[in-house]
Amino acid sequence: MLRLDAVSRRYGTFTAVQSLSLHVAAGRIMGFLGPNGAGKTSTMKMIVGLARPSSGAIYVDGINVAVDPLAVKARLGYVPDRPNLPNRLTAREYLAFVAGLYRMDPQDAAQRSAHQLALFGLAGRADDLIESYSHGMKQRLVMASVLQHRPRLLVVDEPMVGLDPRGARLLKDLLRAEAERGLTVFLSTHTLEVADEVCDEVAVIDRGRLIACGPPAELRSRSGVQGRTLEEVFLQLTAEEGEPVSDF
Repeated sequence: MLRLDAVSRRYGTFTAVQSLSLHVAAGRIMGFLGPNGAGKTSTMKMIVGLARPSSGAIYVDGINVAVDPLAVKARLGYVPDRPNLPNRLTAREYLAFVAGLYRMDPQDAAQRSAHQLALFGLAGRADDLIESYSHGMKQRLVMASVLQHRPRLLVVDEPMVGLDPRGARLLKDLLRAEAERGLTVFLSTHTLEVADEVCDEVAVIDRGRLIACGPPAELRSRSGVQGRTLEEVFLQLTAEEGEPVSDF
């Protein structure tokens, strides 16, 4: 469903992403981890068509993102780390607006909106202005909106930011349920327990390069911290050469 072939992204003389190759099969959840400045956001922007690779190619459902970006956008949903919402619309109006962008049938869109609002616990506030929503409610509305058109690929940057424990649990369960129905998820997160709990595979990037990729259990084995948390695996894999990994 998602394939990156030797993708690089340069900004002047600085290389943010270097020869990155990844493959995510349909119905799988891949966690994308790395320290700040590792190249995660640049990679996600290239996947969704907000930036062009300096070299290499990205395919979504077999379509080259650079060749037919509109066809790719029709197949994906994207949640950036700081989404902006039109505060003077209601949640219901916003979902109708999103449905219009994807040219959904009006009756299907209305039914889908009602389902999404109920699923994310927003039905009782559907006709309130978005500006009256808490940060967590806005996060849930964003997620409802990107699933509105039934995407085949979901690209999510830090989805748990601002969610309370109930909202975080809802989102984890939803991602797993959607993946079982065939949705592919590419998930960037600093919350390592989320990746450990939700993801089928984890890719670790550091200084623009892929340094590890595989199921969490496999990465534990490879890093020598079998049976311990993904956080410890991450610290081991991204430690500077010669830098001790603290036990504190």
